[in-house]
Parts: sequence; structure tokens; C-alpha cells
Amino acid sequence: MAGVSRQQGQRWFAEAGGMAPIELVEPSGRYLSADERETIGLERAAGAGVREIARLIGRHPSTVSRELRRNCSVRRPRRYRPRAAQDRAERRARRPKISKLAACPRLHEEVQRRLSDEHSPEQIAASLRHEFPGDPDMRISHEAIYRSLYVQGRGELRRQLTTCLRTGRAMRRPQRRTDRRGTIPNKLMISERPAEVEDRAIPGHWEGDLVLGTRNRSAIGTLVERSTRFVMLLHLPNGHGAETVRDALVAKMLELPQHLRASLTWDQGIEMTRHAEITLAADLPIYFCDPASPWQRGSNENTNGLLRQYFPKGQDLSVFPADYLDYVAAKLNSRPRKTLNWDTPALRLTALLSAPPDRRVATTG
Repeated sequence: MAGVSRQQGQRWFAEAGGMAPIELVEPSGRYLSADERETIGLERAAGAGVREIARLIGRHPSTVSRELRRNCSVRRPRRYRPRAAQDRAERRARRPKISKLAACPRLHEEVQRRLSDEHSPEQIAASLRHEFPGDPDMRISHEAIYRSLYVQGRGELRRQLTTCLRTGRAMRRPQRRTDRRGTIPNKLMISERPAEVEDRAIPGHWEGDLVLGTRNRSAIGTLVERSTRFVMLLHLPNGHGAETVRDALVAKMLELPQHLRASLTWDQGIEMTRHAEITLAADLPIYFCDPASPWQRGSNENTNGLLRQYFPKGQDLSVFPADYLDYVAAKLNSRPRKTLNWDTPALRLTALLSAPPDRRVATTG
């Protein structure tokens, strides 16, 4: 625009209804300009240090250091080329950007496959880092996966995959809990539970609860081992009264070796009124949470939320056969867990079962 100042050009552009573009050829306060990059290149070639260059161009030393780290050549001697750095900066500034999933078909296919296998976005992001440590193209954040699902664009993940997420929806809803507390005779409170249970270092301590079906007429029992997060489900096709829960719980716990039946923590639901008989039959001490304190069984509460992906609210849970409950438990136990340093509960429990007695201590990651 010959004979016209930059300020005039921008003012005319704004008056015409447009927005003045951000130009990287002159300082914007936020971006390095082409002239600043030329100065960095000349001073660096002359042997000047990062702080000296930063003082010269009026920038923070970390800005100069980051610029050199990003844009020096790979081959030695590592040289900084201002023009190439400017070209790269302008390409990065272009909008709209193509998402990483759209730009990398291999990553797109892998993320989509794992979502279909009902892994969470956070599990996918972490496992990709573990499985492809030297491949930056196979890395993506869990936020980018969520954004691709819910903000649809060209090349993004299919919206239908949201049904594979834990909740199956974009926004969380507050969950209400039915008050099932009753009078439990001769109960041991959680305050009496051994201190070793708290740090999760000793395996064999479980948390339990019921997942209720429509109108609370059906239920599935859930058991979670505190150190490994291993899940077992109780089949309760004939109701969830105290005798039914007692029989199912004893049968399930007796499948475990003695050293993995150290304790069970439950809420004060009336289905546990026969807890003394369970303790006697399975050699399993049972402790009860304080009223309205679900956080005292945090692992179990989290697991119950995960199970709603397979057993949505409003369903008759008695129709699900025992082999389907085993299938769901196996799905949960084969998922990598962040709290286990991305191991799976099944791997952790297998390690405990195969370890000699003097080395049966959990590693929580």
C-alpha cells in the first residue's frame, strides 16, 4: 500500500467492517516480529547469550530461549535461521487450524478404535504415550479427544462415539442417592477399621454397595478391592434382601484366597442386617460407613458410576444373567487406570496372587 501508513490502512480496513489482521512482521507485544528474529539470528551468530539478546530486543529471556529451542536446525552445528523461523511462525498462526486427529489418519483410527472399546479419553491419551514413546504423531490430550467428539468439524471423531463414554452424554447430571439406611445390629463402624486399610498398601480390603434398578426393585452387588481397584459383581436375580445378599456375598468372597479377604466396608443399607453371618461364613470382618458419607467408600462409588454405562438407570437389573455381569466386570478390570500408573486392575491382582506371602504388598502407582 504505497504512500499509505500502516495505521491508515488498518483504520480503513476497520471502517469497512473488517478486523485489522495480526501481522507478525512487526512487533505486536505478543509475537516476535521478523526484525526481532533477524536480530536474534545476527546476535546469536556473533556469540551473544540469551539474556544479552533479550535485553537488546526488549523481550524476556525465556522468550528468546524458547525461540531458539524451537527453530534451531537439527544438524550440528545447530544454527538459527530467522527467515525459516518466521515462516514457521506464520504457518502456526493461520486459522482455522486443522486438528491433529484430522491431520493424522493413523492417530484418528487408533483413538476411534479405543473409544469403541469403551476406553475413556484420559485412558487413551495416557496409553498412547506409553505404547508410542518415540512417536510424537501418536500423542494427543484427552481434552482434544473430548473436543473432537462434541465440537464436530471435518475429520473429527464420529458423534455416535459419545455413547461409548462413561456417561454417554456431554454434560454431567447430579446423581441422587436413595436413603436405604436402617438399623444394623452389632455393627462395627468405620472408625474401628484397622489403620492399614487407609493407605491401600495391604491388599484384601474391599468396598461394597448395591446398584439399584427401576423403583429399587432390583439390584446388582458391587465389590471393589481398594489397592488394585479389582471389581467383582454379585448376581441378585431374586431380589436384594438381607438373606439373598448374604448368600451371594459369601459365595463370591469364598472364591478368593484367605489373604484377599481382610475386610469389607459397606454403607448402612438394610441388606446388610445379616452381616454377622457373612463374617462367620467367609471369615470377613465388615465395617459400616457413617450416615450420608459416600466418600468413605470412594473407590466403590466411582465404580458404581462406571457401571451405569452398562446398566443405565430405570432398567430392571434382574434380567441380566450372571455371565453378562462377569463380562462387565472383566471389561472394567482390563481398563488401564490412572491411579494404578496406567496398569489394569486385572494385572495388579494377578501379581498379588502370584507373589510369595512375604511380598504381597500393593503398589498403587
